[in-house]
Amino acid sequence: MDRRSFLTSAALSASSYQRVLGANERVRVGLIGCGGRGRFVGKFMAEAPNTQFVATADVYLPNAHAARDWAGGDAKAFQDFRKLLELKDVDAVLVATPDHWHAIPTVLACQAGKDVYVEKPLAHNIHEGRAMVEAARRHNRLVVIGTQQRSATHFPEIARIIQSGQLGEVRFVRIWNYVNMAPNGVSAEPDTAPPEGLDWDFYLGPAPKVPYNRKRHLATYRWFSDYSGGYITDYGTHRFDTMHQIMGVDAPLSVSATGGRFSVKDAGDVPDVMQVTYDYPGFVLSYEAIRMSGHGVGGRTPGMRYYNSKGEFDRPHGHAYYGTNGALFCDRIGYEIYPDNDRIIRKTHNTTDATSLHARHFIDCVRSRRRSPADVEVGHRSTIVAHLGNIAYRTARKLKWDPAKEDFVDAPEATALLRRKAREPWTLI
Repeated sequence: MDRRSFLTSAALSASSYQRVLGANERVRVGLIGCGGRGRFVGKFMAEAPNTQFVATADVYLPNAHAARDWAGGDAKAFQDFRKLLELKDVDAVLVATPDHWHAIPTVLACQAGKDVYVEKPLAHNIHEGRAMVEAARRHNRLVVIGTQQRSATHFPEIARIIQSGQLGEVRFVRIWNYVNMAPNGVSAEPDTAPPEGLDWDFYLGPAPKVPYNRKRHLATYRWFSDYSGGYITDYGTHRFDTMHQIMGVDAPLSVSATGGRFSVKDAGDVPDVMQVTYDYPGFVLSYEAIRMSGHGVGGRTPGMRYYNSKGEFDRPHGHAYYGTNGALFCDRIGYEIYPDNDRIIRKTHNTTDATSLHARHFIDCVRSRRRSPADVEVGHRSTIVAHLGNIAYRTARKLKWDPAKEDFVDAPEATALLRRKAREPWTLI
């Protein structure tokens, strides 16, 4: 069966298949996208009681085979993920592909009666994200996004501090993601023939057809807008999701952005300096995605651990909430309160990364049928924020956003960027 006929008709034939799991029955998982991230998250998922990976799929066969060996037992390996979805004994899938391949496997998995854990960002563009939400609802499937900070213990505590008013009125929030990739970034290489075992055309999928280049594949794909949205969709989506949780909001009202490619010279096309301003009801959010410095906000407390810090002084990732009683700085593994008056006390707190908890949480959802706090709709709204930043950057204008319609107000050039024309035959979405 060719790709077009599968996408337009045969995939739907599996939509009636559903299997109800008993409380102690084994959860059988398929891995779609078998690189480092897929196996990293899959390892934690497999640690949940009565959970087993039974199939793997990757357009790069060496990765699919390596993951099959990792899974062990009688696991099957495929180059075409659709073959994996045909397996009746697969209850759920972990989608850890490059970003431009998140949407189609998720939609087809829902049609095939599988629950889905999909890595962030939810989708390559806003139109794809909404299609994923609709597929989950239409087929009554659980779709959880890999925003593992939703399973962290300290962010609900921060939300209580801020929403209770302890920090005072919070009218300004700052989020930053910094890394020093100057001057060469991911570097550049000439086009070559694809390596043995890679279906390059399948890898490109809905993205434009281009010759094989190693920098567009595996670990460095995120620096190309054909496949991802750069730092803001990669790291920013996590922070936007957590900021929504902490501030009790789910959409900005307007967005503007500036930046450029200044210091990092590599094969990619995403900016190395990007600053985005979002207007939310009652407060302003400033976001920074910087690829030519690793320092972010200044100030560190002796004895505190900071997420992804490389040296003695850098603080490359985090949030800052500025209230009338003080400021609260936080990242994935802790938070600090800096008082401005005696209405709030100085506090520091460290914890650990929650990826393992989040992976096991997904298996719990599959068993219980309870919708996750990291549900696909929540992930879609958080991913939208990152996409809005990129669209504002590309249009070079301030844009008003209508969250109910998921469209811009009187900005047709921005509306055109809510989706892209998918390359044939990958036009399912």
